[in-house]
Amino acid sequence: MSLFVDPKLGLIDGPVQPRLEAQSRAKSWYDWAGYAAPAVLDTVEFEYFALRNQASLFDVSPMHKYRIRGPQAQAMLNRMMTRDITKIGTNRVGYTLWCDEEGMVIDDGTLFRFADDDWRLCCQEQMLTWLLDAAWGFDVEITDESKEVAGFALQGPSTFAVLESAGWDVSALRPFDMAEVAPGILISRTGFTGDLGYEIWMPWDDALAVWDKIWAAGDLWGLRAIGYEAVDYARLEAGFLTAGVDFQPARGTERLHRGLTPYELGFGRLVHLDKGHFNGRRALLKAKDAPRSVVMKVDVEGFKPAKGALIYHRKKREVGHITSGLWSPTAKRNIALAHVQMPWAGKRPSDLWAEIYTLEEGKWDTRMARLTPIQGAFFAPPRARATPPARI
Repeated sequence: MSLFVDPKLGLIDGPVQPRLEAQSRAKSWYDWAGYAAPAVLDTVEFEYFALRNQASLFDVSPMHKYRIRGPQAQAMLNRMMTRDITKIGTNRVGYTLWCDEEGMVIDDGTLFRFADDDWRLCCQEQMLTWLLDAAWGFDVEITDESKEVAGFALQGPSTFAVLESAGWDVSALRPFDMAEVAPGILISRTGFTGDLGYEIWMPWDDALAVWDKIWAAGDLWGLRAIGYEAVDYARLEAGFLTAGVDFQPARGTERLHRGLTPYELGFGRLVHLDKGHFNGRRALLKAKDAPRSVVMKVDVEGFKPAKGALIYHRKKREVGHITSGLWSPTAKRNIALAHVQMPWAGKRPSDLWAEIYTLEEGKWDTRMARLTPIQGAFFAPPRARATPPARI
């Protein structure tokens, strides 16, 4: 009798599962919206350095995707989102978020503008019910495209060369631009790594053929398939927040007041109070100058990752916690995202310390590490913004 338990038991195969299975040595799968997604295919080290030094391919097809069409699509989305989406140009992508009536963030995502009356929203949480509620009274049609549209994240310094070798001209794409490069194939200059990169979108049934085309084009450019753990390294180096890790979506919290406002997450720039009414605006007017806590990017003394550590002011008073942390292989520093209560986040932040527990050879040890606030990303290579990009 075999004791082997299939780690994918009960999970759905994605559109390129045969290709991922063939490359999976680690057999490390996780549940992404019901799909079997790779946490690691080979080793996280190989995959991370491919992302930062060559090119990497990650299947993002399990992401939720919704199409919003109709004469009042723009008005409906502007009523739902905190930012003024009318300022997102045609064939552009905008990062956005939306709140409940208490001003707490429900989720964040990317909004694709095809035309005034045609948009696509990509996000982590299931949003169909919320979108239908938000569309009440507007002349719009909401379609769940999650199982109809597949997507790949192609990220890393040689990704422009890979797409060029595939025969797709993306030389004119600036960050957050998008273009249809072939019938049914849309490429956006977007990603979750802070590096040069693109996302390729196509009909679900065409995904295998598109994957194979990209794979063949990347043969001479060091292309490697990767899992989420490598992406997670890169997104933290870029200073990006992950829903369910660095903040809890308001509809997923079980305790009162566990939601967070955009101001508390550092997204005040995405709250446009002057655009007219939108969901949560009244609450955000009051919350604007009174955040309960703020998310800070911090450099952690030493080299022990601080994920999960409690934060103390002057080593005495508990004032926060760290949600994500790692030793950055590229930035060569110990980095973290920290939730720090007010007023300690704004007053003498150099007096903040993390209490880090480490397990070494069967024995737990603890140490206090000083936190130094950092402005901007931990790693932001110029190639991420260059247009046209270099081939490597």
